[in-house]
Amino acid sequence: MKFTIEQIKAEHRKVKSGADFPAYIQAIKNLGVSDYTVSVADGNTRYFDTENKKAETGKKYDPILVSGKLNLEQFKTRLKLHQQGRTDYLTFCNDCADNGVEGWKMDLNEMTCTYFDTDGNEILVEQIPG
Repeated sequence: MKFTIEQIKAEHRKVKSGADFPAYIQAIKNLGVSDYTVSVADGNTRYFDTENKKAETGKKYDPILVSGKLNLEQFKTRLKLHQQGRTDYLTFCNDCADNGVEGWKMDLNEMTCTYFDTDGNEILVEQIPG
């Protein structure tokens, strides 16, 4: 394992808005992160390196109930607001949960973010701005 959760947290603290996100992605990629998955239910994030070794943050907040009913159009609206810096992270996680989004996977090699529902189905794939 080339990186530690502390190193990742140090980079994450530099993110003040969505505009800082591309620099954060590049910084953790440089640490050796190849992909990571976020669970909306409790904020646990699992970071993986190229050898599939992982480090986890553990839960970041009290559990949120994720709706079993997907509302993709409403989620896209809320996602756009978040990307514009108009909602904070916890609000975004609640928006995900309300609209049936279980979490997302960031692939730092393909530079994609894939959102998935409670059944693990991919519901939206976006390019990560570079």
